[in-house]
Amino acid sequence: MNIRQLEPQDAEVYFQIRLEALYKNPEAFGSSYEEEKKETADKYKERLQGTDSFIFGAFDDSKLVGVITLLTEKRMKLKHRATIVAMYVAPEKRGEGVAKALMNEAINKARTLEGIEQIHLTVVSSNIAAKKLYSSLGFEEYGTEKRALKIEETYLDEDFMVLFLR
Repeated sequence: MNIRQLEPQDAEVYFQIRLEALYKNPEAFGSSYEEEKKETADKYKERLQGTDSFIFGAFDDSKLVGVITLLTEKRMKLKHRATIVAMYVAPEKRGEGVAKALMNEAINKARTLEGIEQIHLTVVSSNIAAKKLYSSLGFEEYGTEKRALKIEETYLDEDFMVLFLR
């Protein structure tokens, strides 16, 4: 397993795994497959060269099997925070430590960024496996947003978690 920061030339494979993630696990994302499939990989080329967004990929040989995004804040009062979003591991690779490796990569990157003191994330309340992983890495739950997501007629709550680096 090789984990590295994605680059603009990875935009197409990133876009494909993102569509897979939204299709297979719609409950885990604020974006929807229906909206995202109308986009193109070009949308991600710019993000993959940004200075406030870091997207990491886990590769099994040359196949992208997992992704995670670390976002930093630009606003003065929030610059001490980073956020983890868009975490996904292909179903056939779950349980092999890919998610933990991706999380560690994002956390380690945050530690190198000047001024970052805490990392935030949200997770669907019913995703026990993800919550267990995040807790094992030091994240603490600090609140729940009831009915945060709505998929057709089903509501999902999201838990807020934070890891204090300093």
